[in-house]
Amino acid sequence: MSKERAQRRAQREAERAEAARRNEERMARRSRRRALTQRLTPRPVRIARQGGVLARRRRVQNAVVALAFVLVQVLAWLVWGSWGISLAVLVLSVLFVPVIVTLAFDRRN
Repeated sequence: MSKERAQRRAQREAERAEAARRNEERMARRSRRRALTQRLTPRPVRIARQGGVLARRRRVQNAVVALAFVLVQVLAWLVWGSWGISLAVLVLSVLFVPVIVTLAFDRRN
């Protein structure tokens, strides 16, 4: 009787060892795959934002310019509604935004 129990226990231990080995292999494959994907996945380049007063003012000015540009486009679309006129307003806006920014915010350099 004890020989049978010892055999069953040895069989259970062998099955557990085999399951543990398969689990370790699976975890090793998973970690190798994760390491490979982390190596191959491009990381975004972080640009440190400057926090000075001038940088903050510049960001606010850029936001105002972008908002004004979008508002001009929306108003042109709502007022005229024509593709041709909206396209003309878009082209003129793209051409005149640098001029207006230079004159309004004194960005000559």
